[in-house]
Amino acid sequence: MTSTVRRFLAGVVVAGSLLPSWALAQALPNLAVARVRYNTAKTNAKAEGELKAQIDAVDREISEATRLGRTGEVRRLLAKGTTLVGGRPWTPDEDFRQSLVLRAERVFADAARPFTVRLEQIYAPSIELAAPLAAAVSLRPLLAQPSGSPETTRLANFSEVPRDLRESPFVMDLDVSGAPDGPHELAVDVMDGPRAMGRVTLRVAVQRDLDRRVASLDAAAEAAPEAVRADIRYPLDFMRKVNRGLVEMGGFDLGRELAAAETIGAASAGGRDPFAGRTGDFERHYVLDGPGEIMPYRVWVPTTYRAGTPTALVIALHGLGANEDSFFDSYQGLAPKLAEQHGFLLAAPLGFRVDGFYGSQLMASGDPAAVRRAELSEQDVLEVVTRMRAQYSVDAGRIYLIGHSMGAIGTWVLGAKHPDLWAALGLFSGFGAPATVARMKHIPQIVVHGDNDATVNVNGSRAMVAEMKKNAMDVTYIEVPGGNHLNVVVPNLPRVFDFLATRRRTAVATQQ
Repeated sequence: MTSTVRRFLAGVVVAGSLLPSWALAQALPNLAVARVRYNTAKTNAKAEGELKAQIDAVDREISEATRLGRTGEVRRLLAKGTTLVGGRPWTPDEDFRQSLVLRAERVFADAARPFTVRLEQIYAPSIELAAPLAAAVSLRPLLAQPSGSPETTRLANFSEVPRDLRESPFVMDLDVSGAPDGPHELAVDVMDGPRAMGRVTLRVAVQRDLDRRVASLDAAAEAAPEAVRADIRYPLDFMRKVNRGLVEMGGFDLGRELAAAETIGAASAGGRDPFAGRTGDFERHYVLDGPGEIMPYRVWVPTTYRAGTPTALVIALHGLGANEDSFFDSYQGLAPKLAEQHGFLLAAPLGFRVDGFYGSQLMASGDPAAVRRAELSEQDVLEVVTRMRAQYSVDAGRIYLIGHSMGAIGTWVLGAKHPDLWAALGLFSGFGAPATVARMKHIPQIVVHGDNDATVNVNGSRAMVAEMKKNAMDVTYIEVPGGNHLNVVVPNLPRVFDFLATRRRTAVATQQ
């Protein structure tokens, strides 16, 4: 592993959002993301003396548990290390609290049906418990409620909760019929007599008439033109993935997504294409070969677009933990405005998962599942390019790739892997492998990085730019004095779009 990669792993954070807590959602946090969270905290702590000795010991144990494939123990040690560098003691009570997790067969609940949830543990803590435990369950809506409505509802109390929740997960049947539609935080407080042992939460969504609406959407998709079936089925597929623990719910708005799919279903009746001739901002979906999952991608079509007129296309790659909405809703919503100003098509793929890394093996560490995730992330990006070219009059000589943070890492990876595709690259706060630069020597590039970036060290971009200059490439480098990981994007995004607007693909790369 290079020193640049180590710096990245030691400091990476999610742009515009927090990393998931240890047991927040149906899906356990990705181990790679959990490692990043720990390494970030460790770097910021600058541990010395006894604390450093403790952390070094934890790191050795993490390495050994990783080597032996003991994933549960790795999770426990990462929690222990994060607690220690946060200035808190690692106690048996804390060990127990960090082990707790809530899971359910369905986290999208029809209010008319009983809701079943399981209290479990992801590893065996060291605590000694003399008697069964108790649990109090509450539900708190995450959206503002009408005046007078209770913010938190006590749902149930349970006794005789097993001490070992790995061997015997505790199943709780809950009545959520009184809960308003929308997202909620389900919380379970675990007690040992009068002693509070810890709280664990699970994000759930309650929706009245959910089962009927799901069946209706499935029927509408069957009757719709094949080109829009994935758009109609997207919320159904996403719910399935969350319920199976493949992805976290995140900011998924069940009510809004169902309504959007129903609108598409109604508009496609009689074989009509509801997206034909549409301009502005909208989301499309397709089925990704291999996993058979429905992938979302966000699209901007400028008002000046005319079918038959070759039009430039910008593909935008989000950072770690974000999604296809990032370049549209974050960075002050500047990217679609600039696309409209320049008359560009703009498309932002998910990249298969929020931590897919677009073909980079940075976070794989030899894990076959992570390797496959990176491969599918790359495949998703390329499929979005293919679909945009099939649906619109894309100028093959003006297809551009931009990205921030993980997206910038992916931009350099995909630039080197598919050098014949891109007319120019735009990168914010990333790093790459200088050995790959020669494969991209015909591709103009604009690189932006802050010299005070504690997340991805500026030396990563400096090394890439230095190699580009050795290859006499068309490169513009903007190093922002005092700039951090995030604040360099908005001021320089117009310069990146201006740069792209003046470049065309002029040569065919020679693979090396």
